[in-house]
Amino acid sequence: MSYLLWLTVPSKTIVPSKKIIGATLLALIALATISVGIMVWWIKIVDRPDYVYVEIREYEGEDLSSISAFRENSIKGPQYIDAEDYKLNVTGLVNNKIEYTYDEVISNFSIQEKVVTLHCVEGWSVTILWEGVLVKDLIEAAGVDPSATTVIFYAYDGYTTSMPLDYIIDNHIIMAYKMNNVTLPPERGYPFQLVAESKWGYKWIKWITTIELSDNEDYRGFWESRGYPNDADIR
Repeated sequence: MSYLLWLTVPSKTIVPSKKIIGATLLALIALATISVGIMVWWIKIVDRPDYVYVEIREYEGEDLSSISAFRENSIKGPQYIDAEDYKLNVTGLVNNKIEYTYDEVISNFSIQEKVVTLHCVEGWSVTILWEGVLVKDLIEAAGVDPSATTVIFYAYDGYTTSMPLDYIIDNHIIMAYKMNNVTLPPERGYPFQLVAESKWGYKWIKWITTIELSDNEDYRGFWESRGYPNDADIR
């Protein structure tokens, strides 16, 4: 004979302790705070008309390099600049010194597009669709003094370089804020990088903060003062 034994265990109500309740509330508050922060960040991003999310890899039949196909070789590492605090100064031999905000640069001047290859002295190169404004337009708005012959660029990290004024004007050199249809990431020079076509990469200054008009044709920038050719022409 077999017997089936049923055991009945009385149910027990488990009441969480005050410590558990407190920890749970703190976790919920932290989660809510993080969620609000993400929402605020997202609203700032999507509200920016200049922000583009999709990189293009072909333009008018020409293959483009990836925006990640660069080596990090800046003198102090990537710089992180808040567009709301950013100012671009045009100074030196000009009739009127000008200070531009980020939005004023990209909203008040004609936008140009160019596919240009950057060649680095380290032996690598990238072909990118650059989008930006003519340096000529920025400095002409300040009124260039006839004695000016040289344009000196200064970066947020202390880097500098220079180029002849005629080169800037004759070659329609642009200061880019997009690459391959994507807003420049910090490591690529956000908010602005110079597109110094036909020049070696050390002339492609990133994180530009100041453009100075000068009559000093002997000025030497960061690498030029360390022995690199000042003309930087790719021959």
